[in-house]
Amino acid sequence: MNIDLTIIWALIIVVAVFIYVVLDGFDLGIGILFNTFKVGHDRDTAMNSIAPVWDGNETWLVMGGGGLLAAFPLAYGLIFSALYAPIIAMLLALVFRGVAFEFRWRDPGHQKFWDLAFTGGSFLAAFSQGVILGALLQGVSISGRSYAGGWWDWLTPFTLLTGLSLVVAYALLGSTWLVMKAEGSLQRQARSMAWWLGGATLAAIVAVSIATLFLSADYFSKWLNLPNLFWVAPVPLMVALASVAFVRSLKAGHETAPFLLTLGVFLLSFVGLCISVFPYVIPGAVTIWAAAPDRSSQVFMLWGTALVLPMILGYTAWSYWVFRGKVNSDGYHARRFLFCPGPPSLRQAPMSLCHLFGAACSGWRASGSRAFQY
Repeated sequence: MNIDLTIIWALIIVVAVFIYVVLDGFDLGIGILFNTFKVGHDRDTAMNSIAPVWDGNETWLVMGGGGLLAAFPLAYGLIFSALYAPIIAMLLALVFRGVAFEFRWRDPGHQKFWDLAFTGGSFLAAFSQGVILGALLQGVSISGRSYAGGWWDWLTPFTLLTGLSLVVAYALLGSTWLVMKAEGSLQRQARSMAWWLGGATLAAIVAVSIATLFLSADYFSKWLNLPNLFWVAPVPLMVALASVAFVRSLKAGHETAPFLLTLGVFLLSFVGLCISVFPYVIPGAVTIWAAAPDRSSQVFMLWGTALVLPMILGYTAWSYWVFRGKVNSDGYHARRFLFCPGPPSLRQAPMSLCHLFGAACSGWRASGSRAFQY
């Protein structure tokens, strides 16, 4: 049986990108909303709700980007040439956001600055991802096998719309995540935000969907021409049903259902995107088969993926299982106590040095040695 490995590779990359969007989406969403939370307990709780998983979530971005390079090298080169500016902006924002995430705990004297940096990095990363999506949907100018457009071709009203829409959608994911993970005043604030963010996200989906139809005759025919209409109509209908269920779950005071229903809306939106784009990897210009390498390369890479992908799925699932349940401000980044017999200078040592002496220090607990914090 001759299996079309190009289709399989397209599915692998689509799954990796979707997993990244939903996993990194909620922690980017928390970053976008972060400065609306009360300083102190609420901000620390919001941060601790994502602290154990946020950097692991970005594994899927590497998987998607690396898979695109390996499985569709022509598309990788064209996309990066056309969208260099927003891609670099996204990567720098993710780096700055990660630095701010750690430094707000280790540099309390400048915590206000790091909080703003965390919010700014999260907003710019989300906005850049939306711009990249919009730029791909509106098309890339290609001559032969090279990019033929200009530096600012990606910047249009449509890409600004998709950028802002993704920011709103990520914020909704973040608010529903906190409804599920937080308690008290933070949960009440997150639930209140989820009401208007849900409406704004639905409006954004409708606006982007309508605008997309008029970008290309191909998009229009796939969604509105008969008999295609009968095949694709269930997607917007299920989005509407999920939206109604979302409202009911918030009214009923449910904690987990709003987040799961938001994930469902993301999944349906992603399915709609795939319907619009397939079989192109660069809409209207390069199909997945035109961008793919030879079959022997696909087989070789598939063996490696078959080994690595289950491991990534396994440790991702395990981390979420271990850190399930409610969180508070005394979480992942809370001050910890170690027992150390050393002098005061050692008790003020960096965390790594404390760990170095951890085994020796543990034996001194019974002798009345002092505990110290880091």
